[in-house]
Amino acid sequence: MPQISLAQIEQTTRRALEGHGASAGVAGAVAHAVRVAEGNSNKICGLYYVESYCRQLESGRVKGDVEPTVITDKPGAVRVDAKLGFAQPAFAAGFSAAVDAARENGICGYSIERSHTCTAVGYFTEQFAKEGLLAIGMTNATAVVSPPGGSERLLGTNPIAMAVPDGQGGVAFQFDFSTSAIALGKITMAAAAGESIPEGWAVDAVGNPTTDPKAALAGSLLSAGGHKGFGIGLLVELLAAGLTGGRLSTDVAPLKAADGPAHALGQFYVVIDPGAYSGDGFYDRLAALAANVEAQDGARLPGAARTTPDEVDVDDAAWDAVNALASRG
Repeated sequence: MPQISLAQIEQTTRRALEGHGASAGVAGAVAHAVRVAEGNSNKICGLYYVESYCRQLESGRVKGDVEPTVITDKPGAVRVDAKLGFAQPAFAAGFSAAVDAARENGICGYSIERSHTCTAVGYFTEQFAKEGLLAIGMTNATAVVSPPGGSERLLGTNPIAMAVPDGQGGVAFQFDFSTSAIALGKITMAAAAGESIPEGWAVDAVGNPTTDPKAALAGSLLSAGGHKGFGIGLLVELLAAGLTGGRLSTDVAPLKAADGPAHALGQFYVVIDPGAYSGDGFYDRLAALAANVEAQDGARLPGAARTTPDEVDVDDAAWDAVNALASRG
């Protein structure tokens, strides 16, 4: 497993995307997200996705040269039409407007509409935190999760993320997790490696618990925390699809398939200016909360004091595939 610099990962990904039809700006935005995912050891949202990006650019399933449209019809509401293109450049197009709206109104609802999968929602909420704003973000995906007591796929993995500012231009803490018991990619990777999965992750096609990843892929995932996680998954589904006019999970074809209908997914963010509410009291409470957590030996706030290496270990097959794709650039 080679060690590759994040700069090289970003450059190679960008060349691969440009070589398959993405404009320079779009390729740069997506490649940076891949770099960040790899730097955070989020392999599922990094190089793992690049081949599907390129194949979908070729087939037209994702548009690589569209210009997103920003819509601000009401104060505190910022919308972006991604026009069936990538989520990253769509988010960037309306980001400043969303920041301004949150500061002006104290809170902003920010929706990305008709976009390709955004992969890691935390990549986006972190950007708001660095602007001094607390952000909660969510999106839905292809249905793979059955409801408690059921066996039919109804919800996507439906991730939710939150990033909290530290008041000094950084991130105090953050989290980004699927509302399913596990991300689908973990099961896909286990199946490819011939490994078993823990019980509680999934059920087979008739609803029986399974530790066989292939049976899980033919069946459905379970929600994290049973009915409680299913409730959060429903919340994500309603906000990410309902408020953005996006597709319900049951209407989304497999995300990595080379061709087929566009994803046309939505992402929704609640962006809050802490100073508009409790002022400095927010940071006083944040400091007290952090102290209470850190007073327990071995405990820490999630994502706090995250450091990013210059180089990361990369799977040989994934790196070879991306280099081959980049050779077209």
